[in-house]
Amino acid sequence: MADGKGKSKRPLLVALFTLFLDLLGFGIIIPIQPFFAESFGATATLVTLLGASYSLMQFLFSPFWGRLSDRMGRRPIILFSVAVSAIGHFIFATATGLVTLFLARALAGFGNANLGTAQAIIADTTSGADRAKGMGLIGAAFGLGFIFGPAIGAFLGQHHPTTPLFAAGGLAVLNFVLAFFFLPETLTGENKATQKRGSVLSQLRSMRRHVNVTA
Repeated sequence: MADGKGKSKRPLLVALFTLFLDLLGFGIIIPIQPFFAESFGATATLVTLLGASYSLMQFLFSPFWGRLSDRMGRRPIILFSVAVSAIGHFIFATATGLVTLFLARALAGFGNANLGTAQAIIADTTSGADRAKGMGLIGAAFGLGFIFGPAIGAFLGQHHPTTPLFAAGGLAVLNFVLAFFFLPETLTGENKATQKRGSVLSQLRSMRRHVNVTA
């Protein structure tokens, strides 16, 4: 499938579906995570920190995956990051202690910090107004994941507390399989030359030079 300019829409669709499955897996765990952690003796504070550990890893490592994809390509980074998140979900489902729970959520957050790479795929395969539309669809993928994820998690949790956890891992495996078979490499010699990312601090300093950002 290609647009009028000959660019395939398949990478865009796969990138969006990857983000959707990432968020769906995250959302599925939300309803059961506090009760699962409390079964290991976690206090309310530890339950909160457990949830925050996932988001913190996403915040810290999203630029890392993006920069790495500029050097190694989008496809291998998506595949590796999704595989890491699957491992994190399955470790969480089979955990036997609080330390393992924290390590598993941190690992899943590290793997699911692939937003920057998904955005790069969209930038590689779109241009002009289509690029803005593609970036906007990222918000839709996030929203759908958050809408359906907790509902599915609450439903599955009625069967057994670990059922949603294994379901999240299964979605990550599905995500890997779909990306493996349907996601082509989008980083070409033409767009690779334009990919120059600095550190997070240097990017923030660069933003201050833009009037629309600092005004």
